[in-house]
Amino acid sequence: MARHFAARSIITMVAISCAISLAAQARFTARSDVAVLHVAVTDRGGHYVPHLDREAFTVFEDGVPQPITLFSGDDAPATVGLLIDNSTSMYALRTEVASAAAAFVDTSHPADDLFALTFNEHVQPVVLQDLADTSAATALRMALERAITARGRTALYDAVERAVADLTAATHPRTAVVIVSDGGDNASRHSLDEVRASLAASNTIVYAVALSNPADREGNAGLLKRLAQTSGGLCFTPGDAHRIVDAMVSIARDIRATYTLAYAVPAGPPGVRHVRVTVRRDAMTLHARTRLEYVAR
Repeated sequence: MARHFAARSIITMVAISCAISLAAQARFTARSDVAVLHVAVTDRGGHYVPHLDREAFTVFEDGVPQPITLFSGDDAPATVGLLIDNSTSMYALRTEVASAAAAFVDTSHPADDLFALTFNEHVQPVVLQDLADTSAATALRMALERAITARGRTALYDAVERAVADLTAATHPRTAVVIVSDGGDNASRHSLDEVRASLAASNTIVYAVALSNPADREGNAGLLKRLAQTSGGLCFTPGDAHRIVDAMVSIARDIRATYTLAYAVPAGPPGVRHVRVTVRRDAMTLHARTRLEYVAR
């Protein structure tokens, strides 16, 4: 089934796995009294650990254990925004980035809702034309090859703010932003502090592919890594252009392997709450990766 891409609205895909009922999924939608966490679990070898039950997880908020009220470990669809750098520094990598985005679509859940934005000093939606007998991946690759003109400055923060705003209309409980950029910003109206606040107030995971361009002194892979780690995501730094595809495929697989759980927000003043998740199976402690904080309203 083809995926659709939109600017301000996200076009809903109806095909959802029967393993999760629509009612259960609706209960995961963002509410001020429920904290939602997306948790990736791996063993000591770095392999994903599937088929865990609720009892394997323990959630701590500011050091205090919290009862898990909702839980899903199924390979459920997600709503994902692809943010593709379209500034001058992208010129040499535009073909590889378009192919990597197509590989991401091919690896993602068939019922994902996806939208794509390019950004230089302006943030623009990627518009796909309806092409008969063309897969969503091929259509996206063709659209990006047209859209990536590699000109102008970089408004990375504006692009993230736009994506987080678009994701407020998400129909799936799992939401993610995938950034493909060198991490530099020299044209945004929004600030880094605003971006961090917006991400902390949402349950969106940030993934990043930090591109290296020796000629670009404004690149900031460290910033992309910090945004990803704080939100519970991953940052990849491919050493050459051919590894960009591998990075995007790894991100798609990580999104599909994520558990989703929720708990009631404890009483207290509004503000930042710090969270931690531990996972055990058969007396073995597993590695759990999730966001480090959220904002209680």
